[in-house]
Amino acid sequence: MLDVGIIFKIGSMGVLLIVIDKILKVSGKDDIAVITNIAGIVIILITVIGLITDLFNTIKTMFMM
Repeated sequence: MLDVGIIFKIGSMGVLLIVIDKILKVSGKDDIAVITNIAGIVIILITVIGLITDLFNTIKTMFMM
């Protein structure tokens, strides 16, 4: 079941991405910052896709008679 903790987990991943991005950009490593952002977005998307899959499975079993 979906709980509020997963929203905080996704939010904390986003905050961590922003912090890592700022640190890398200040140190002059813009190319690594872009790669880190892309990797973080992919990780967050995988998490969200897993949640959407669980949602559709729940809806499918709810309407299966």
